[in-house]
Amino acid sequence: MTAPGRRSSTFTRLLRHGFTDPSAAERLLDAVELAAVRDDPVLLEALGATADPDLALHGLVRLLEAQPDPTARRELLDTLIAAKPLRDRLLGVLGASEALADHLARHVGDWRALVTYEPRDLHRGVEDFERGLAEADDPVSLRVAYRRCLLSIAARDVCGTIDVAETAAELADLATATLRAALALAEAAAPEDAALCRLAVIAMGKCGGHELNYVSDVDVIFVGEAVEGADEPRALRAATALASHLMRICSETTVEGSIWPVDANLRPEGRNGPLVRTLSSHLAYYQRWAKTWEFQALLKARPVAGDPGLGAEYVAALQPLVWQAADRENFVPDVQKMRRRVVENIPAAEVDRQLKLGPGGLRDVEFAVQLLQLVHGRADTSLHSGTTLDALEALAAGGYVGRADAAQLDEAYRFLRSMEHRIQLHRLRRTHLVPEDEADLRRLGRSLGLRTDPVAGLLRAWKRHASVVRRLHEKLFYRPLLDAVAQLAPGEARLSAEAARERMVALGYADPAAALRHLEALASGVTRKAAIQRTLLPVLLGWFADSADPDAGLLNFRKVSDALGKTPWYLRLLRDEGAAAENLARVLSAGRLAPDLLMRAPEAVALLGDGNAGGLAPRGRAQLEQETLAAVRRADGAVQAVAAVRGVRRRELFRTAAADIVGSYGTEAQPVEADQGALVDRVGAAVSDLTAATLAGTLRAVVREGWGDTLPTRFAIIGMGRFGGHELGYGSDADVLFVHEPRDGADEREAADAANKVVSEMRRLLQVPSADPPLLIDADLRPEGKSGPLVRTLKSYEAYYRRWSLVWERHALLRAEFVAGDEDLGRRFIELVDPLRYPAGGLDDDAVREIRRLKARMESERLPRGADPKLHAKLGPGGLSDVEWTVQLMQLRHGHEEAGLRTTRTRAALAAACEAGLISTENATTLDEAWVLATRVRNAVMLVRGRAGDTFPTDPRELAAVGRYLGHGPGHAGDMLDEYRRTARRARAVVDELFYA
Repeated sequence: MTAPGRRSSTFTRLLRHGFTDPSAAERLLDAVELAAVRDDPVLLEALGATADPDLALHGLVRLLEAQPDPTARRELLDTLIAAKPLRDRLLGVLGASEALADHLARHVGDWRALVTYEPRDLHRGVEDFERGLAEADDPVSLRVAYRRCLLSIAARDVCGTIDVAETAAELADLATATLRAALALAEAAAPEDAALCRLAVIAMGKCGGHELNYVSDVDVIFVGEAVEGADEPRALRAATALASHLMRICSETTVEGSIWPVDANLRPEGRNGPLVRTLSSHLAYYQRWAKTWEFQALLKARPVAGDPGLGAEYVAALQPLVWQAADRENFVPDVQKMRRRVVENIPAAEVDRQLKLGPGGLRDVEFAVQLLQLVHGRADTSLHSGTTLDALEALAAGGYVGRADAAQLDEAYRFLRSMEHRIQLHRLRRTHLVPEDEADLRRLGRSLGLRTDPVAGLLRAWKRHASVVRRLHEKLFYRPLLDAVAQLAPGEARLSAEAARERMVALGYADPAAALRHLEALASGVTRKAAIQRTLLPVLLGWFADSADPDAGLLNFRKVSDALGKTPWYLRLLRDEGAAAENLARVLSAGRLAPDLLMRAPEAVALLGDGNAGGLAPRGRAQLEQETLAAVRRADGAVQAVAAVRGVRRRELFRTAAADIVGSYGTEAQPVEADQGALVDRVGAAVSDLTAATLAGTLRAVVREGWGDTLPTRFAIIGMGRFGGHELGYGSDADVLFVHEPRDGADEREAADAANKVVSEMRRLLQVPSADPPLLIDADLRPEGKSGPLVRTLKSYEAYYRRWSLVWERHALLRAEFVAGDEDLGRRFIELVDPLRYPAGGLDDDAVREIRRLKARMESERLPRGADPKLHAKLGPGGLSDVEWTVQLMQLRHGHEEAGLRTTRTRAALAAACEAGLISTENATTLDEAWVLATRVRNAVMLVRGRAGDTFPTDPRELAAVGRYLGHGPGHAGDMLDEYRRTARRARAVVDELFYA
């Protein structure tokens, strides 16, 4: 008897053998059913070798309890102890699968199927499984026989007799035998239907590819033909009845559960199409209507049941079409869509646990292999395999994939599939999620041979293999391209020039010959620079291909690399700082503006890193003014000073554009900015602050050269329009008013002349042709417009506004804000115009009617000829003008009473109007969304085309680039336009209600 407080020796031995609940295990070992063997060390050793000793022992006791009599129980125990093969297989299954333990407890004699194996049983095929299912004469007995066959596969799998690829192939063979048995049952139930038609069952997906999971839908396509002399429509109805019955036999739940769902949704037209078609109907569909993914699915098509001749005819007719898919017009956008669709629909909570669809998962490997097969399989029949690992081996043998990369990918895929098999085997449920429960993780780790700290070991191995897949997924496409052009690795097979060209076309490059020349220039040679480029380019090329214009991305990268290639920090930055390379790839391939800004001063690439270069965070106005004024002080003369100021502006425009692109595209380190309004606000504030700092620096430079430190008149610049509203876009002019006030004792004419000279010189210097973009100053919103003086004194403004101001001028003053020059003068100007723009008592009816008349006139006269009003972001219905005039009318009417409305910013004023109850939350949201979207459209057009525009581009590639910026993937430009029309239409309805009512 064990002393109180001390553990028994059995308890200790159980712990040592891997039991997690030794107390429960002791009780089970004390059960009467195990009395004869409880002290046998062989049993304990065998239990300890299983994935879950506790589960295995529990399953064994259940199996013994289920035996019909003591003789049967004795037979099982004797065989278990005496026969090591049975002991390993039976306990291995019981320790890995609760579901198969349940089956054995229900069918108490099925354990005998594991006693002995003939040599032929080590690798069973379809015929072997057909024999195992031969006695099934109804759906229930078919399920029992199926589980018995599954038991034999699982036993050899968990014992390591067959590897993961052989297990998957046997599961596919068992599925083939099961489909044949189910079809035989269906035909026996309706012999008159069977007599009318020929029916072939084509396996697709993992079953067709000979790589099935333990629990998976079995994807099929049905082909039917009338027998000679039969009416075709009647024969197709008969074939459909047989196919439907086959699906029910396999899919329906009985007292023995179900086998697996039979899924026919890969057929032409999916679930909306007929279940059974003739061969000619299949062929017509694939020739006229099929999408690229449907040809990808056909890679795995394999006849498995029914009429073998018809199945062979189907494959012979359709396989040639598979290898022509890469020539189809929409192949590239289809491929890009498929690449993104991999993780699109995964719930956020599951992404990090997804073995199949998550980043670095099984789908990454399978997609990469299938895409390479589609690209190169037309010219190389050795690639015509439906099995992922066989196809990967053929790709490596042909030089389409590097051998080392293929070996690593093969190892990772086998590990991930083994994890998937063991997870599904436990309860025979379809799942691709790595469990979270520690007991499940422990069993999973032990089942894969990880016995020392199995949980930590499993997670480490999984993350390592997933990381390998993620790293190689892109490299798989691009490394052979570099080998092809750089003449590396002598003795290893490499892509031919034609194969490299085909691959570049498939990845979206419109000019593959030029792209390959760029690769050759960047990656050839034995220098350290070329070696680093060969490391970077496989990943960069993938990011370029992810854009709307891969050719431009690669060309721009070559230009930047040529300009900076000799600097010691450039390639080191891209190699060592995680964000820099991806940020650069996104920026170079997103359009013309950012690359143009970068090419004028390539050293700005340093901003893209995540080190101490300042990064992409926008700089504030005070910091920018400090830099520009310091540059002016160091310069010799106004020309040099303003050139330095414009250089700062160019660099900061690049910083802003790059941050906008990265936020809109997203990167591995930084997901897409969810709040589109925040992106718009950041760009507007950054460009507006930069413009104010540019004007401040230019003003200082001009005054300093012409008058020294002091101008004979105080001088202030008032921002108007989008500038005053902190809403400037990349292509916006600077709308301003100029105000001056002669200093005490100064001659008024001399002061006015000085002020006019300052304005004239500022405008000239900011537009002098140079490598830096010009800044156009627009003063047309001044009193009397273009007919009025360019500069006025504060008193002149006061007199004019008191006597002559028009409604449109009061309206324009809603955006007035001091931006540069004499701060006190600027403050007094704002105090002067506040009563005009926020009048006490609001607007009278005549003023409201005048504003509405002006708006209607602008809509009819200013819209460019030929432009589609519904897609004009500024002047079209629901565009910027609609939203801004509606908000500004509320400001003019209620700004005197509501302090929150006294702002120059559209979104802030709209929010204040909502807070004050002047507009409903729903309507405010509608207007805000429309304004944000229209602003982003204008920003996108400037980023993509390099010049300002208010409507969507007509060039398909430019339109696609605008779509990518706005969050629409390849092939979804139509969806983008529809979304804009919808958003604008809703906004216009609100405008009609609030502005024109």
